[in-house]
Amino acid sequence: MRRTRIPAADEPAARLRQAARILLARPLLVAGLTDDGEFRLVRACAAELREWFERETGWRLVADAQTIRLLKLTADPYDGTHPARDPRAKTPFSRQRYVLTCLALTALERTDGQVTLGRLAEEIVLAAAEPALADTGFAFTLDRRERRADMVAVVRLLLHWGALRRVAGDEEAYLGTGGDVLYDVDRRVIAGLLAAARGPSMISEATPEARLDALTSEVLLDLDDSRNRALRHRLTRLLLEQPVLYYDDLSEPERAYLTSQRFALLNRITQLTGLVAEVRGEGIAMVDPADELTDVRMPAEGMQSHLTLLLAERIAAAGPDGVRVGELHRHTRTLAREHRSYWRKHATDPGAEVDLVATALEALRALKLVTVEPGTDPLVCGRPAIARYALAEPTIRERAQPTIPEQKETLR
Repeated sequence: MRRTRIPAADEPAARLRQAARILLARPLLVAGLTDDGEFRLVRACAAELREWFERETGWRLVADAQTIRLLKLTADPYDGTHPARDPRAKTPFSRQRYVLTCLALTALERTDGQVTLGRLAEEIVLAAAEPALADTGFAFTLDRRERRADMVAVVRLLLHWGALRRVAGDEEAYLGTGGDVLYDVDRRVIAGLLAAARGPSMISEATPEARLDALTSEVLLDLDDSRNRALRHRLTRLLLEQPVLYYDDLSEPERAYLTSQRFALLNRITQLTGLVAEVRGEGIAMVDPADELTDVRMPAEGMQSHLTLLLAERIAAAGPDGVRVGELHRHTRTLAREHRSYWRKHATDPGAEVDLVATALEALRALKLVTVEPGTDPLVCGRPAIARYALAEPTIRERAQPTIPEQKETLR
């Protein structure tokens, strides 16, 4: 478990900053799963943090002796570039795994204080067979290992959150159909997982898109103060959550508010979090000098990160016309041959470039560095911030010879 240096007691501003950074990195802290020093620090600063987040972002902070939860309402509910991941394999969740997670949480709300993995899976199979869900085309059974693997990935996520605590057994044994696992259920954690502007029971919209909008949209009074507060909340959320805030992605009222209030907004964020604003003509990025408050690092160690960096350079060099995914595949095959001595061996396997490029583009999209237009051979276009990864030919300038001033005699 990563341990963070806790500032000394005579550093109140530093303590508040560290507590805010811990909470932004992990909006759900559970006693026993979180480092004890970090948990105590955030809980001690909860009142000040609650006031700041409520005022600047509209997020609620709920804290008790066992759990601390920052209920972060997302600024963009349709942004799918930061998916949930299997805590062990790090693979992104599919739609099926998201549905299974929701069904698992529903089943855990009704179960006893302890549950086995097998029993939880049976409850999910029964729920998946309900007509209202089956009519959408969703189906789930346990007749294949892949489906059991989906179930294990969901449970691992719930263990990571603290909704479940393993008592006995191992998930790998369940995968092999030769064992089961016993868990304690923590309903306090489950009750605080959903961050929404409205409770699901209050939503009557029919389509999934309308239900998602209703779940995340907030009531806005037709008053200047209310509108300005909503603008401040949205912009601060974007600055805290997104790698880059592009002016072109904002509405006219949002751009106008940001233009007039930019200094105050950025200053308040910097004072609380230590993030430093990088302001350019196209937008703003809040840069973390400590490189802690991100889930996608670039550059980072490893072959995949090296490839991602090299592809970013290639996309940046393509300019506004962009580059086709097929061309990136060919470029990756060339790079794999050039770097075969220290890249993984499978990088030169036939077809390996497809997954390698897909993973790289996933990271570049998450960092708001590229857009990918769908098609038979998708077009990848760089966004303004990718210019920092472009390489230019070095220019050597001749150094002028220093001029020695003429000496003049001075009469004394």
